[in-house]
Amino acid sequence: MGDVSGKRLVHLQCHFGLDTLSWARRGASVVGLDFSAPGVEAANALAADTGLDARFVTADVYAAADALEGERFDIVYTGLGALNWLPDLPLWASVVASLLATGGFLYLVEFHPFTWVFGDDDLSVVTDYFHHPEGSRFDDPGTYADLEAETRHNVTREWNHPISDVIGAVLGAGLRLEILNEHDYTHFPRWPQLEVDRDAREVGDVYRPPAGFPRLPLIYSLRARRD
Repeated sequence: MGDVSGKRLVHLQCHFGLDTLSWARRGASVVGLDFSAPGVEAANALAADTGLDARFVTADVYAAADALEGERFDIVYTGLGALNWLPDLPLWASVVASLLATGGFLYLVEFHPFTWVFGDDDLSVVTDYFHHPEGSRFDDPGTYADLEAETRHNVTREWNHPISDVIGAVLGAGLRLEILNEHDYTHFPRWPQLEVDRDAREVGDVYRPPAGFPRLPLIYSLRARRD
């Protein structure tokens, strides 16, 4: 990402804004967008409580350009559990491109789709790497913030987009791919064998395989610029 001081940054699918506010702390002028009205309300309250310069908008990500009334940004940031909710990546990428000022870039960090093929308890292969157009249906309680929380309306539909689909959508929107990295750590206990890395310098919990456990790509990141 480099120095974001003074940059205009929009965080798509920001939920309740904690990640968005971290960029404000680094000096960016930030806007967060999410379709959850309660999430946006919580985000605005957090911004007010912390005194950080940030605003939050309620909108479907596909309607972000209209909701932001043609505003352009130096950086579009998104990821870590965002793309799996989207059935149409080319449309998403076109929205990203429409939000970028000339010379601006998309920065995406996302959980690696390769991990989806394995079961939750071990490395046995249980599903396809290539997703079905209609997505996958899940009916599980809890949330990513609290896996044990009692929740209602638990049916979700998600799409495991292969990296080739993500890159294809980004290139198809006219952006130029500059960086693509794969990383052997993640930010949640994807399998019970993963261990918290106490020496990690990244923000938040970092989980890595223990000694002797196969090293796999667990997250990936990319940067793509609008020339």
